[in-house]
Amino acid sequence: MSDPQLDQDYLAKRQLRRGTAGWVLLAGLGVSYVISGDFAGWNFGIAEAGWGGFAIAATLMAIMYFTLVLSLAEMSAAIPAAGGGYSFARQAMGPAGGYLTGLAVLIEYALAPAAIVIFIGAAVQELLGIDGPFVYAVFYLVFIGIHLAGVGEALKVMMVISGLAVFAILATAVALIGDFDSANLFDMAPTDAVGASSFMPLGWYGVWAALPFGMWLFLAVEGVPLAAEEAKDPARDVPKGIIGAMLFLLVTAVLVVFLLAGAVGAQAIGESGVPLVTALKESGSETLGTVVNVLGLAGLIASFFSIIYGYSRLVFALSRAGYLPQALSLTSKRKVPTWALVVPGVLGFIVSLTGAGDLILAMAVVGATISYALMAASHILLRINQPELERPYKTPGGIVTSGIALLLSLIALTGVYAFDPRAFGYTLVLFAVGALYFFGYSRNHLVAKTAEEEFRMLAQAEADLDADNA
Repeated sequence: MSDPQLDQDYLAKRQLRRGTAGWVLLAGLGVSYVISGDFAGWNFGIAEAGWGGFAIAATLMAIMYFTLVLSLAEMSAAIPAAGGGYSFARQAMGPAGGYLTGLAVLIEYALAPAAIVIFIGAAVQELLGIDGPFVYAVFYLVFIGIHLAGVGEALKVMMVISGLAVFAILATAVALIGDFDSANLFDMAPTDAVGASSFMPLGWYGVWAALPFGMWLFLAVEGVPLAAEEAKDPARDVPKGIIGAMLFLLVTAVLVVFLLAGAVGAQAIGESGVPLVTALKESGSETLGTVVNVLGLAGLIASFFSIIYGYSRLVFALSRAGYLPQALSLTSKRKVPTWALVVPGVLGFIVSLTGAGDLILAMAVVGATISYALMAASHILLRINQPELERPYKTPGGIVTSGIALLLSLIALTGVYAFDPRAFGYTLVLFAVGALYFFGYSRNHLVAKTAEEEFRMLAQAEADLDADNA
């Protein structure tokens, strides 16, 4: 694509709405990506490792996410593109590295909504008795529809829904704090596993198997940079948004991990499908438990809604660059990537019909950990190979920080195998199929040869469009 006019025509049909989100909305997006993980899922890590073992696993994953977020903050300020991790990896490792990183993120973001909508369906069926697949279809249709209305409207709806979920967590914490007893954290009997003790009743293997559950407290926060092209001031807003979201999520993680098991016992929380509700009802706050049960649905909806946003921006960026079919990056009059919202949504709905929510979510975690390793490696390579790159925000600790994220993400990847070898194997097969598509076809159909060329094309097209509209 060497004709400048063709470049403008092509990119004019693939424009997002600039200046829509400040750092507060971006932080809200980061929280909404993750908030459902506070309501359920993480607690099964206690069943795998005991409270102490899970606390170790969750701490390691918190360090992994925090160091990764600091690395992403630097790269998102330097490379403010809608592809997020894919864009960073493309600049650091070329087209193949960029695509493989984008593919890993896409596996995470395409599968996670399918898993979450299954959990939403179970909750709705319990509350209203409505059939699961019908609920899946309604939620996909309604929330993709809201996204099609425009990014500003979608982000504001996300903030409201996330606010309800956060209220539920804070109300639960206030209700349980008086019942906290540290002895309840260690009410699981030690096994004969290596390293087992009253603190880690299932030993070191339990800690390893609990790593994926520790990730559920933070999974998908890395998606904030996908909104970079719609931020008011990407170099300032994206780093503030993603770091702010991570700090907030650390607080909510500490609240649920300590207070729930401390109030009613690790054994009960590790076995519960709805840990906040279980803790409240067993501690005597049944009315609040019922309210939180309903608001827990808001948490699931918030994550479902926001991850749809995330996959659409990733598919948009990969398609615009030619990695995926170019029709997927066409945007509407409202500057919304219509087909990037609809096509993965249809595929996600089909996947949700399997009803295998736990397996699908575990597969999403495999995709996530692969992408984390590649994104952390991208930060290291950019620091070494492109020291002259303008960096409005710099990661504290530099490549030491991203090196920690890289090491822990590889350990977390093996943790999924320890918990569910099927999910590990299925995801690697999916990843291999996606890689074959690139090496067999799309690498020969890229719009730009390098990330820098693509960004220059975008900047020129935006300048031309602004001049035409002036």
